[in-house]
Amino acid sequence: MPRLQTQLYAISDLRDQPDFCSTVAERVWRAWWEEAGHPLERVAEHMEEMLDDGTLPFGLVAHGGAKYLGSTLIISCDLDDRPQYAPWVAAVWVEAEHRGQGIGRALVRHAAESAFSLGYDIAYLCALPEKQSFYEAFGWHRLEENVGPHGLTVLTFSRGV
Repeated sequence: MPRLQTQLYAISDLRDQPDFCSTVAERVWRAWWEEAGHPLERVAEHMEEMLDDGTLPFGLVAHGGAKYLGSTLIISCDLDDRPQYAPWVAAVWVEAEHRGQGIGRALVRHAAESAFSLGYDIAYLCALPEKQSFYEAFGWHRLEENVGPHGLTVLTFSRGV
């Protein structure tokens, strides 16, 4: 998959930028797994899987040279309650000081386009209700609401949108 380059940052496949793997693991752990008691080492092992050749899972990283700006993952399933949906754009993260600059939007769009390049026609994403408008603002559509114990919204993005 081609690398997306802007004047300020690039979005690269994590397999092409493995030095960011531990940073991505730490951000994913802090945002979604630390509070649940999962050890960082377990998340780091899962991130190492993102470096394997193959179609899924894989990660994307936004960076300005060697500076980490943000990341997202493209995985087979992000909601155990919805195994029929695939692939998922998951764990979207942008460093606080770089938010509001379009990096999250670019990461999510690049992730969906990467899924399309693998032959998928639809990409899925789940979000907390307070985050769904962020994704809807650039073309994601609500498929389901109030899913699972966290009341998540499932959104879709289709090829050609």
